[in-house]
Amino acid sequence: MRVEIWSDIACPWCYIGKARFEQGLAAFAHADEVEVVHRSFELDPDRKRGDTAPVIDMLARKYGRTLDEARAMEEHVAANARAEGLGYRTEGRDHGSTFDIHRLLHLARARGRQDALLNLAYRANFAEERSVFDPEVLVALGVEAGLDEAEVRGVLADHSAYAEEVRADEREAAALGATGVPFFVFDRRYGVSGGQPAEVFTQALEQAWRGRALTPVGPADAPDAAACGPDGACDVPA
Repeated sequence: MRVEIWSDIACPWCYIGKARFEQGLAAFAHADEVEVVHRSFELDPDRKRGDTAPVIDMLARKYGRTLDEARAMEEHVAANARAEGLGYRTEGRDHGSTFDIHRLLHLARARGRQDALLNLAYRANFAEERSVFDPEVLVALGVEAGLDEAEVRGVLADHSAYAEEVRADEREAAALGATGVPFFVFDRRYGVSGGQPAEVFTQALEQAWRGRALTPVGPADAPDAAACGPDGACDVPA
């Protein structure tokens, strides 16, 4: 079985949803027969390279909130992350273009290191004092994930490298009806949106394995869960 996950490194619910999905996968009897593929989805595709801003400022602007209200929103997301055992800094993080990160993730997939790089990028962005919008940080993350430094630098220097692969993922997401991330597709038969609880992912895996969901990909019966939309804004449920 193949599970495809559309996500963006800037999306906190993708970070949380990945951890919850992995918990759900661990409880699935056929976990060793599941291939997981991570696909690209930019929350802010029009943002230019080098155009970064503090996350708190971005949230305040997107939601029309005060800075204190934006900080409270971040604290709520942080509590969800920490409940999954994830580190989460609520201050000092940047928001920017994730296009280069997605291109590197496609290189990492070609080299069998995609999940390793994604985990490192999430950790750097949400838990550590490293900006994933700094090219040198991306080089360091790529090397740490097991990629060749020269190849990583070559991809970052050539803005066309893996660009079409990123755009193809995004077109496919649109064709499947994904309007936010994370978005999980099970064997192209069953879709689950948002950072659902782990048990929802286990149920989705079991249902897809039995082949009972034969309708086109779309929202599952699971209730809506927190997700980030194409305008860069992320739901923060009470």
